[in-house]
Amino acid sequence: MDERLKKQVVAAAFAAITCVATMVIKVPTLGTNGYVNIGDSTVLLSAWLLGNPYGALAAGIGSALADLLSGYASYVPGTAVIKFFMAFVCSILYRVIKEKKVPQIIAYIISAVVAELIMAGGYFIYEATLLGYGFAAAASIISNLIQAGICIVIGIALVFSLSPVYRKLM
Repeated sequence: MDERLKKQVVAAAFAAITCVATMVIKVPTLGTNGYVNIGDSTVLLSAWLLGNPYGALAAGIGSALADLLSGYASYVPGTAVIKFFMAFVCSILYRVIKEKKVPQIIAYIISAVVAELIMAGGYFIYEATLLGYGFAAAASIISNLIQAGICIVIGIALVFSLSPVYRKLM
């Protein structure tokens, strides 16, 4: 099978998995109409395994689709951009750090932390400006950082357990 087609099919699967992971557990955040979820674990996983642009597209599309299907239509444009950018940067940073002969776990942690900071900052800016919450949007930062920490742990556990399978598949 064509390598590009394989990546497209796997990216579509990752978008679906990200959508489901985002919708499985939804805890409303303080101060805004957002919610905490475990979808970022698969956003990180798609960035690490698929790389760019496939991982970033899977992250953005899957996460935005979850917002749309969950009744958070006002978040769809912001989520699509934030999650795409989050995965895009995560993938680049992971590969750059890995090339420096840094232990793989450190590359995962650093790239994930930066990606999750993009998420928390991105949602703050989106909610404060485009959704019109102003400074009240700061209340969701704590919830987003809690989500980030949980998803980093889950994402790293997933990448270590699924990497051997993914390598055989691709």
